[in-house]
Amino acid sequence: MSAPGGACPHGAAPGAPDGPGALPPVRDWPATDLPGTDFDPVLSELMREGPVTRIRLPHGSGWAWLVTRHADVRAVTNDPRFSRRAVLEQDVTRLAPHFIPVPGAIGFEDPPGHTRLRRVVAPAFTAPGVERLRGRAQEMLDDLVNAVLREGPPADLTAAVLAPFPLAVVSELMGVPPADRPRMHHWTELILSSAHGAERSARARQEMCDHFTALLRRRIAGGSPAGGGQGPGSRAGNGGSAADGSVTGLLAAGVADGQLTEAEAAGLALLLQIGGEAVTNNSGNILYLLLTRPDLWERLREEPESRPSAVEELLRYIPHRNAVGLSRIALEDVTVAGARIRAGEPVYVSYLAANRDPEVFPDPGRIDPGRSPNPHVAFGHGPHYCVGALLARMESELLLDAWLDRFPGLRFAVPTGQLRWRPGALIRGPESLPVTW
Repeated sequence: MSAPGGACPHGAAPGAPDGPGALPPVRDWPATDLPGTDFDPVLSELMREGPVTRIRLPHGSGWAWLVTRHADVRAVTNDPRFSRRAVLEQDVTRLAPHFIPVPGAIGFEDPPGHTRLRRVVAPAFTAPGVERLRGRAQEMLDDLVNAVLREGPPADLTAAVLAPFPLAVVSELMGVPPADRPRMHHWTELILSSAHGAERSARARQEMCDHFTALLRRRIAGGSPAGGGQGPGSRAGNGGSAADGSVTGLLAAGVADGQLTEAEAAGLALLLQIGGEAVTNNSGNILYLLLTRPDLWERLREEPESRPSAVEELLRYIPHRNAVGLSRIALEDVTVAGARIRAGEPVYVSYLAANRDPEVFPDPGRIDPGRSPNPHVAFGHGPHYCVGALLARMESELLLDAWLDRFPGLRFAVPTGQLRWRPGALIRGPESLPVTW
């Protein structure tokens, strides 16, 4: 690991000339706020420079490798020689000004510990489990859309639908009572933003963990929170801890059975809860793309059978986040696409870049609703593949149908240049979407 000043290991300096064993130069990546769904120009440059480059992000220490090619991203994320857990021991260069992992958080676990934690909640996220939730999700979405239509135009669809719908769905699955959901949304916004400072983000994490800890304890003691949702896959459980099949029920049963600790359960619940916020931003980006591409909008309106594949293509295309997410640490020397990565060096993969790999996606900058095959990695790859991917797909499909079928003549109520995207956010998405119809 290099020193905080950005000096490179093995004696190579940033920008060192090419030569035998020479390292590629370190590129500063400021990751500034970008307009709309524009692809990051710095990432474009890095992709052109080679499949494995080196970067320095705004915070943390030193530099890190960046892997951008689709095949290499899949290989690194599925290779046990690259560890998430080891990141906890190093001050890695990063996008966020603060680094506050929850103890025992699944995002920083490697197999077999990661596998053990994931197995506890997996029943709630299977295809049958998610499909059993579809009807209830449709009801919640219909209620929100009906309210907007009754009120009439104009409306901010982010505030009226895109924020409350995914929150309601994930809370239903989690078993979070309706009265607690506004607080969950507030905490999530603080955790996912870099604009409020490390102390406020850490406090929000702790408050959400404390809340889930209390909820889990009530479940284990045999109580069920009043008004809690009915999760998929209901099954009997002693003490009522998992009787409704919700995620908190499954976690409570896992704690009671000794499969995981209370701290691990609360940390996992936090990660799953804030994951619902990604649907808000992704769906906002998708709606923006549709409303700025009338031909695409009309095609999907007239060809509803093409919508499932269009959702996959739009998920491939949209910018899910700013810069990169969580890094990994090489546990031994590994060669990736000709680059020798030494033990102890940090590595990032870019799913955004992998989704624009021309070797896998011909004409990657074009939105092709009929693209097939479409092996995008919008939900990650390997052991850390998003456990809620099926749920997110289902929500995106329901939202797409709602826009196309229930809002005739939907269009922006202001010039697109006046639309605002969330400032200082780790996850990219529109702050508001004022529309009329």
